[in-house]
Amino acid sequence: MLCLGISGGLDQVHENRFQLPNAFMHDGAAVLVRDGQVIAAVEEERLNRIKHSNKLPCLSIQYCLSAAGVQLGDIDRVAIYASEPYANAMLEGMSASHPDILSIPMGAKAVVQDLLAREFRTQLDSSRISFVGHHQAHAVSAFAMSGFEQSLILAIDGCGDFLSGLLAVGSGTEIARLEAFPENNSLGLFYLETIRYLGYGMFDEYKVMGLAPYGDPAPYRKLFEQFYELSAKGGYRVHLDRIGPTLLRNIQVRRKGMPFTQQHRDVSASLQEALERIVFHILRHHREATGMKRLCLAGGVAHNCTMNGKLLYSGLFEDIFVQPASHDAGCALGAALIVSNEMGRPAPRERLQEVYWGPDLGSDRAVQQELDAWAGHLEVERSDDVASSAADWIANGAVIGWVQGRSEFGPRALGNRSILADPRPAANKDRINAMVKKREGYRPFAPSVLEEDASEFFDLPDGRHEFPFMNFVVRVRDSKRALLGAITHVDGTARLQTVSRKANFAYWDLINAFKKRTGTPILLNTSFNNNAEPIVDSIADAVATFLTTELDGLVVGPFLVKKRAPTLQDWTALAISLPPYISLHRTRAFTASDCQETVCEIRANHSSSDSVRIAHDLFDLLMRIEGEAVLGDILDTITFDRAAREALVKDLRELWEQRRIRLHPSYAARMRQDCDQMPDDA
Repeated sequence: MLCLGISGGLDQVHENRFQLPNAFMHDGAAVLVRDGQVIAAVEEERLNRIKHSNKLPCLSIQYCLSAAGVQLGDIDRVAIYASEPYANAMLEGMSASHPDILSIPMGAKAVVQDLLAREFRTQLDSSRISFVGHHQAHAVSAFAMSGFEQSLILAIDGCGDFLSGLLAVGSGTEIARLEAFPENNSLGLFYLETIRYLGYGMFDEYKVMGLAPYGDPAPYRKLFEQFYELSAKGGYRVHLDRIGPTLLRNIQVRRKGMPFTQQHRDVSASLQEALERIVFHILRHHREATGMKRLCLAGGVAHNCTMNGKLLYSGLFEDIFVQPASHDAGCALGAALIVSNEMGRPAPRERLQEVYWGPDLGSDRAVQQELDAWAGHLEVERSDDVASSAADWIANGAVIGWVQGRSEFGPRALGNRSILADPRPAANKDRINAMVKKREGYRPFAPSVLEEDASEFFDLPDGRHEFPFMNFVVRVRDSKRALLGAITHVDGTARLQTVSRKANFAYWDLINAFKKRTGTPILLNTSFNNNAEPIVDSIADAVATFLTTELDGLVVGPFLVKKRAPTLQDWTALAISLPPYISLHRTRAFTASDCQETVCEIRANHSSSDSVRIAHDLFDLLMRIEGEAVLGDILDTITFDRAAREALVKDLRELWEQRRIRLHPSYAARMRQDCDQMPDDA
């Protein structure tokens, strides 16, 4: 029994028919479940390279089908992460704005049928398409993976299905709803509305969570108490309309890029405290009213690992499970599990141990071929003991990319698509924030520790030693904080990942090798990406990020990779292409209050504000590309002057770093190389 759950938008990657912002539909994903067991899952952003992708998850669906060796027509049920009435209401609104594109009389189910038929050339019968409640999908995604026979379930986020969350009790394979929270009482929107005045927006909530420990909640506690009320029986109310006017009168609003003041830090601390007070208020009542000793958390707010850690230490529940992909991508998982259960194939009552459900690297031979295609840029060496070699690099001060096996499902790099470093020197935090992530210097990094050594370095609640998903902020032991300078946050905490030998031997082996060299069974672990892209998934992604950051080394499978110093000829031998979400525009615009000129822009179709002006000669070069072109061939049509060619290559490399163009080995040249390497009798 095969059930496919999907989340995401309506447009294909090259389309922007409805000009929908990511706030409307986001975090597209596909999850394939066979008889209640996940066999493949990936977020669309990992494949189409659009952060928080609001596109139809075509590539994710195709990956899941390929992983199972099936076609769309073999799927027993396709589940969508929203209720059908909600989907129809959304489509009605879109149809009113775009009557030439969308005809609503066909309804949401027919729209899904049409979209899948266009992409996969398979017309599914309407009986094989199901819609499930958004927050029900969140709730099931957590409870079904928790291993609990019974638990309280809290699913809270910004909005979905005209709600912002639900509270339920799970028992066996059933979930009974206790309460639903309306959209105007959204804790997700409460957080989001506040951070707008700190220079942040949607998807930046975790940044403010990281800033909060630098502040003191006391100065703005009374002010924030105007924004919410707590009532009997775990009730609460938030006043979203009060936040903006009140903050405008009482703080200096921070614009994006402005420095942080202590005032901004204190507001962050007050916001975090307010969220925690409300959630604790809800849970204390329902813990007592239901007698449930265990808790499941899901929804975007469940990614607030500081809140999760405080719940853990509170002793309010004997055990807490947080779904590792708690955001909307996790709804694809919940949707698939719901319909699988409906068809008599419930998920087994087992605790989730790992989420390495994404695309694999492939064979060693395939990996080497792909790396060798970058011969002018990369120095590649195979290692018989890659863990020891990589541990040597890290122990000697290197910051490396580490790519192994199948990629992780969800927003955390859990040791298969990670940037790794020594967790001890405090300077490593600033170094990585500056040279790789290009982000705010206060942002913390997570430690990955051997599961068997975790309690020696971290103050863990009694009976808890498994934290495989970075879902909880825990206390670093006082005696270890000075040692672990790069991963200990300003308040003495860390967002912990424990690594078990069984769940991920390659990563465990690396950390163990580092332990043998240093006595420290911990690595600094952060996601393998720069500030302009999602976490890498493929070898090509890893190489692009390696070459456009200041990483010292790269490990892919058994291969150790270092950078060469490429010549101009090495650069011009690469192919150039445009990602399918990029478009080029020449338009008239004011460049000063009294001056209008023709300007050239490169735009991303998934964001109306994401455009960059470029020089006319660079625009002309990019306009000559049809599909894929060898960079040297394109340059030959423009100039043979070496200085001019070097300047254009420099500009192109900057666009590549921003992921607005692609530079890569020529596909045609690689095909010729592969043919040349084939034996004569092949």
